[in-house]
Amino acid sequence: MVETTGMVKDLRVLVTAGASGIGLAIAQTFAREGAQLHICDISEEALTDCAIAHPDWGITNCDVSQEVQVAQLFEDVSRQMGGLDVLINNAGIAGQTGSIEELSSDKWHQTIDINLNGQFYCARLAVPMLKQSDNASIICLSSVAGRLGYAYRTPYAVTKWAIVGLIKSLAIELGPQGIRVNALLPGIVEGPRIEQVISARAKTVGVSYEEMEQEYINKISLRKMVTAQDVANQALFLCSPLGAKISGQPISICGNVEYL
Repeated sequence: MVETTGMVKDLRVLVTAGASGIGLAIAQTFAREGAQLHICDISEEALTDCAIAHPDWGITNCDVSQEVQVAQLFEDVSRQMGGLDVLINNAGIAGQTGSIEELSSDKWHQTIDINLNGQFYCARLAVPMLKQSDNASIICLSSVAGRLGYAYRTPYAVTKWAIVGLIKSLAIELGPQGIRVNALLPGIVEGPRIEQVISARAKTVGVSYEEMEQEYINKISLRKMVTAQDVANQALFLCSPLGAKISGQPISICGNVEYL
């Protein structure tokens, strides 16, 4: 029988963009189960709050789209934890909202640099450390937009589809070394970020915020948004003994979003 408390005790975990939102929920959930944590983020304020609330966590200010900063992050992780068992590739942005002819090249490249290239930079440096672990996992945050088309959010959707390709390929490549690689595809997650997305989408199509919010909820079979904790729970499961044979899977946590 598998013990279901302390499921990830002593695992060394890195969570990118771990100082707020889904990343913070994941970090807190792993910490409660006995894991060692290192987080990075670009927000000095959020990192300061985490340092006060969680003085035992390792903390690095890092923009994952910058290779030099990612290299420093992994030096910090190695120095603080002496190795790595789990990489949670969480950092990402919503990207520009607009029709294809309105999208700027700068915003397009920014979305790809953060959402996709950042995951590559982190995975590339994590793998040598993960190969030394007896219980290694990579979890990449994609989105339900990584399995559906998403009008007016093309840059975002493109990166989230690409992340699924990344984990599928890495699962095959790294499986013989015992490294599990999966993606989480959150749906419409409660909180300030989706509020900003809904507001931008409402403005783009010319309707009120309330109308657009209801439209989003009507797309969900369960008619409920998910929470950051729902996503964190699934990450914990995948890195625990309960998820020991799961790899190469894009797993939706969305209440079944039917379309976007």
